[in-house]
Amino acid sequence: QVQLVESGGDVVQPGGSLTLSCAPSGTIFSIYVMGWHRQALGKQRELVASLSGDGKTNYTDSVKDRFTISRRYGTATIYLQMNNLKPEDTAVYYCMMRLVGTRGLDDYWGQGTQVTVSS
Repeated sequence: QVQLVESGGDVVQPGGSLTLSCAPSGTIFSIYVMGWHRQALGKQRELVASLSGDGKTNYTDSVKDRFTISRRYGTATIYLQMNNLKPEDTAVYYCMMRLVGTRGLDDYWGQGTQVTVSS
């Protein structure tokens, strides 16, 4: 059973920076997609950034040029570097991985980490 453990959420002032991390545990044979989603209070969950198995990245328009998704070399740990944070970035951020584990291909989600941008 694969589990994703996130960390890094915090309270930060507008214009500040945070880095979220997501480390999977368990048996992983291959990873197709890794990504970060977020859900603000009263809103639907949305994709923020994704990283494919071949290294392609994708960002939602509102975070382009401010957020960077990356993967630690040789591991399945991913990061979300967030710069110039805005109040509208306040949300619970979830790590997601589409991977092949012992039960085949499936989507796995972390427990979520709260990011609050406020002065």
